[in-house]
Amino acid sequence: MAGSTKTATTRRWWVLAVICLAQLMDVLDVTIVNIALPGAQRELGFSIGDRQWIVTAYSLTFGSLLLLSGRVSDLIGRRVMFLAGLITFGAASALAGAAPNFEVLVTGRAVQGVAGAMLAPAALALLSTTFIGPKERATAFAVFGGVSGSGAAVGMVLGGVLTEYLDWRWTLYVNVVISIVTIVGALSLIPRQPETGDRPRLDLPGTLIASAGLFCLVYGFANAEANTWIFLTGGAVFLAVFGWWQTHAAHPLLPSRVILDRTRGGANLAIFLGGAGLFGAFLFLNYYLQEILGYSPIMTGLAFLPMVATLVLAGGVCTTQLYPRLGARIPVVAGMLIAAGGMAWLTGIGRHSSYAADILGPLMLFGAGIGAIIAPSMDAGTSGVEPRDAGVASATVTIAQQIGGSIGVALLNSFAASAFTRYLASKDAASPIIQADAAIHSYTTAFWCSSAIFVAGAVACGSLLRGKSHVGS
Repeated sequence: MAGSTKTATTRRWWVLAVICLAQLMDVLDVTIVNIALPGAQRELGFSIGDRQWIVTAYSLTFGSLLLLSGRVSDLIGRRVMFLAGLITFGAASALAGAAPNFEVLVTGRAVQGVAGAMLAPAALALLSTTFIGPKERATAFAVFGGVSGSGAAVGMVLGGVLTEYLDWRWTLYVNVVISIVTIVGALSLIPRQPETGDRPRLDLPGTLIASAGLFCLVYGFANAEANTWIFLTGGAVFLAVFGWWQTHAAHPLLPSRVILDRTRGGANLAIFLGGAGLFGAFLFLNYYLQEILGYSPIMTGLAFLPMVATLVLAGGVCTTQLYPRLGARIPVVAGMLIAAGGMAWLTGIGRHSSYAADILGPLMLFGAGIGAIIAPSMDAGTSGVEPRDAGVASATVTIAQQIGGSIGVALLNSFAASAFTRYLASKDAASPIIQADAAIHSYTTAFWCSSAIFVAGAVACGSLLRGKSHVGS
């Protein structure tokens, strides 16, 4: 009996490794292709204006289909959806990597986004249903949260290495290798989901309304064009109609029992605000390291690794030690304030700043704050849901991070651009030194705004989250 229990426990940790590998592929694809864009542009001959679609095509399909994929995974089984997502991701990556022209590359990226939307909620739901015991669950979510939070930095390092030593196409081909390994692991380790008579039905009108609303929001925040407000307004209207429909649908896509719980609501808000601050800050620090300090793509990626280390460490401590004893409120609020402090510290950068003296400390502090936010929030956001709702609850958590990141990048980019323009207004705009100072001013403006987002998040999440986890309530 003891031997079988030990075998089952060991198997669960191997399942975690498979899930984390899939999540890493999903998350790193947000940044790994960015480094490859110059090489792809030279070879395929597309314009600077077209370049954004290689990033936007992925985020559009990913963000707009998450909720649908989460519910479908509840319908057909999370293992089936997970495997389907892996196969689709590998195939789409092969297509995009072999693209002979811009149109095929964008199509491949869009299909990658579809596969990512299939994978993300299925992976989190599998994690939530595989690890039931509080102690094991906390450890599993700490590891998963570390992968989710550090994937962007890993993408930077891997993208730089592959682009510099192989070819830009390998930033896409690498997913084929990862997906094959993960498929083999999933087939051999993840058990088939038993058939039950309690699976939900698909809310088709709600699905169409929610997907349209999320599409408009992601598109609006991903494109800073004059007609952006039309898409943002349309997204808000669609989501308002979706909220109304969910109170009248016989089989709602997003049942109120999933989102109205204070702990899950507060956790989703924490992930939303954490994503807004994280992705925006990451973007501008990346610009600063490459454009002002002259770092190569590989060195830029390596520069973020200390942040990854503190993120994983803080996430592990908060999820395994603090969350089971104190609930989500204390680690999340502390994480928000720590991240705010890290961002405020980064505003001291200049043209002659050094990594060791001016960047390493605030970067590690910021990583610790993000780790304290993400891992406990992911655990809290999926705790206490019925098995039939695990997929949609997981999708909601992922949507919060995705939309938060899109909004964060858009808002911080807008503030930074305005600050850049104002700085140059009364100075010699042709001077390279003035241009560099204006760029630094725009980055520090973004860091101050990011710090403010985290402070606001500490107040909001502190008022929503409970002092104890109340798992199962």
